Amino acid sequence: MQKDQPIPATIDEYIATFPAPIQKLLQQVRHTIAAAAPGAEELISYRMPAFALQGVLVYFAAFKNHIGFYPTASGIAAFEKELAGYTKGKGSVQFPLDQPIPVALIQKIVAFKVQENLRKKKKH
Repeated sequence: MQKDQPIPATIDEYIATFPAPIQKLLQQVRHTIAAAAPGAEELISYRMPAFALQGVLVYFAAFKNHIGFYPTASGIAAFEKELAGYTKGKGSVQFPLDQPIPVALIQKIVAFKVQENLRKKKKH
């Protein structure tokens, strides 16, 4: 998505701004997250698709050469070994467009984030 484009109101609108092959990957990530976080709300935050359940769980976005996945710092730290083959930042990981999306790993990270958010909610 280009910076000069209007901010999409929904994940469907966001995905529609990309070519069909990228749309397919984004839908795969979206459905993987939704399956791992039943009841989570879809939203757009920071111009990116996100899922929230007792707070934001994860964000994702498409770029020229990768799908960015943003489980925040705790999600990256908890799966450091499994994410070793990917380019990562403190709270992000890049899944290259020329490789299969690691669906099982995304499911595990999202399930971890759901439990983390539910634990935080209980403490308050």
